[in-house]
Amino acid sequence: MNQLSDVLSVESSSCFKRAIYAGNAIAAVESSDTVKVMTVRGTAFDAVASDGGSAAIETSDLVFASTDISFSHEALAESDRPELTEAKVVVSGGRGLGNGENFDILYKVADKLGAAVGASRAAVDAGYVPNDMQVGQTGKVVAPDLYIAVGISGAIQHLAGMNNSKVIVAINKDEEAPIFQVADYGLVADLFTAVPELESKL
Repeated sequence: MNQLSDVLSVESSSCFKRAIYAGNAIAAVESSDTVKVMTVRGTAFDAVASDGGSAAIETSDLVFASTDISFSHEALAESDRPELTEAKVVVSGGRGLGNGENFDILYKVADKLGAAVGASRAAVDAGYVPNDMQVGQTGKVVAPDLYIAVGISGAIQHLAGMNNSKVIVAINKDEEAPIFQVADYGLVADLFTAVPELESKL
């Protein structure tokens, strides 16, 4: 049995499409397995009614036991902002913000827009924000109505996680930044001037 990962569309009972090369190409893959195991990219499918499905749901009590692995705890992160993968508007920051404290200017904009706040891998790796805020190929995949990228260069890893956004706005002082190649609207400016001004106009 083969596992199909990150499925973007179901073409037939045996053919599926998935992204490869960090989202730069779409591959059509086939599986002849009677039972198919797959993961799907939630942002690639429209929401459907929660009733009317015919699939059976089975609950399993089996728990993998190991002498060197044990359950520690679980914790639910609480926030007044929307969940990153479900938000209609996402404001993300990158290495250009310089440090974690400077993310406060993004939080102010996000609160006025009712938006979630994300980050690039560079910002997460630098320790500016926790990794559950990471948007990208190895983070969360988002497809909001509006994605605002602030101080994000636009590495291919990040683009793979947000390039399906309906409208992309980029703010970066580097006019050669790759993010401008996918942006619907681009502003070449110092984010520390542009973002507070944007927040004051909202």
